[in-house]
Amino acid sequence: MANAAHSHDSHDAGHGSYKSYAIGFILSVILTVIPFGLVMYPSLPKSITLWIVLAFAVIQVLVHLVYFLHLDRSAAQRNNVIAFVFAALVIVLLVGLSLWIMFSIHTNMMAK
Repeated sequence: MANAAHSHDSHDAGHGSYKSYAIGFILSVILTVIPFGLVMYPSLPKSITLWIVLAFAVIQVLVHLVYFLHLDRSAAQRNNVIAFVFAALVIVLLVGLSLWIMFSIHTNMMAK
């Protein structure tokens, strides 16, 4: 039973340092505040604001993956990265093909 407990040492390869968590937190706050400010105080056209918010969202997902989930190019994380990419591909295909089917059905129903 004593072997079941895991040690959480600071030199464990799967965990980040306080510095990396602080950097991730600060980047996350910045990547949230800027789009929030653009939406609350509109100074740009809506289409440009939308693209900026989407770009910041993608960057924030990457920041979370690297700084909080510790997904990187290291050999230890290779299986996790492959699983994440596969899951993302399945979700994109599922949502994209569902939208395509619904649009196709809508178009075919309205044509008659």
